Amino acid sequence: MSYQIILNMILALTWMFLTTSATGSSFIIGYLLGAIILYLFRRFFDTPFYLRKVVAVFKLLLIFIKELFIANFDVFKTILRPKLELKPGIFTYETSLKKDWQITLLANLITLTPGTLVMDISPDNKTLYIHALNVGEISEMTDGIRNSFERVIKEVSE
Repeated sequence: MSYQIILNMILALTWMFLTTSATGSSFIIGYLLGAIILYLFRRFFDTPFYLRKVVAVFKLLLIFIKELFIANFDVFKTILRPKLELKPGIFTYETSLKKDWQITLLANLITLTPGTLVMDISPDNKTLYIHALNVGEISEMTDGIRNSFERVIKEVSE
């Protein structure tokens, strides 16, 4: 994948020299043209097209921002109620992620979302112990994590 990035940079620089314009916009045009060329010749590379991972990282960022706003709104509604009706609790989440950085990223994304906190990770790195401010249906909560954060983390690491 890294050689695709380097090759794309070389194509962008070549475009700049061929057009005799050493400007940022010329580089960006050359970079985009290089990305199109690399995409067209992707079958000749032994690794997947590198911009797939970039798109997956942006997708993860957008999902995190969406979940952050939803969780902030839920915590805000809970705080403004005259009578607090909280059901705090701890539940376990079984993850299928294998690498340490994936599990760390998942734990940090869950912890950064208001109202949830990863308290501990089992020694075999399979189970996360999560404290939630308002525990509803646990299967819905685990499915939400699995279908949002965990799925996109797998896309990034493929």
